[in-house]
Amino acid sequence: MDIVMVPGFWLDGSSWAEVTPPLVAAGHRVHPVTLPGLESAGADRSSISLRDHVDAVTALVDSLRVGVVLVGHSGGGATIHGVVDARPDRVRRAVYVDCGPTGDGDCVNDELPVIGGEIPLPPWSSFDVADLADLDEVLRAEFRARAIPEPRGPAHDAQVLHDARRYDVPATVVACEFPSSLLREWIASGHAFTAELGRIHDVEFVDLPTGHWPQFTRPTDLADVILHAVDRPGV
Repeated sequence: MDIVMVPGFWLDGSSWAEVTPPLVAAGHRVHPVTLPGLESAGADRSSISLRDHVDAVTALVDSLRVGVVLVGHSGGGATIHGVVDARPDRVRRAVYVDCGPTGDGDCVNDELPVIGGEIPLPPWSSFDVADLADLDEVLRAEFRARAIPEPRGPAHDAQVLHDARRYDVPATVVACEFPSSLLREWIASGHAFTAELGRIHDVEFVDLPTGHWPQFTRPTDLADVILHAVDRPGV
């Protein structure tokens, strides 16, 4: 199986380094993505949009065999959902790591502070306690050392979706900061945050209690969750 892995904000494809070995060992072809504008701290990201990220991953999917699993972390969830919408017949499952699908007209987070046309990694004090669970001082230092400013567009742009067949693509939601029971409650109550997720016909919830970056805090366990999702019947 081809597994396309899309990082969240401030991260490039190398951020999956501790997650990918078990996937490769299991015989899968793994494709960690570095999104446009995240190639280096000095890259020109001034005009990069959410659509550029979606199009880049869609082009990668088009280059692979039929039967692709998409994995998206955090802001990468918006990107992979855009790809599901663009290629619903090529994606076998979408795995949302501590995130969910961003609906048409919604944005990831337009409250993140823009400095000089881009979004640097904010100070740790800007994050909730739940975000930082298990991210100790060593991991925080390593994260900040590797962090790349995020283009403004992927955070602020409205998602544009067209194909209702996206709801036929099965999804796995890896719940880290919030337990899956709370996500189910939000879906049942019609909460806007989970509105798009609630429209997907087949959703699997997996609890992986930790902070917002399980690829750093629980990489082996995250790999196991992804393997389970890939091995589900019908994938």
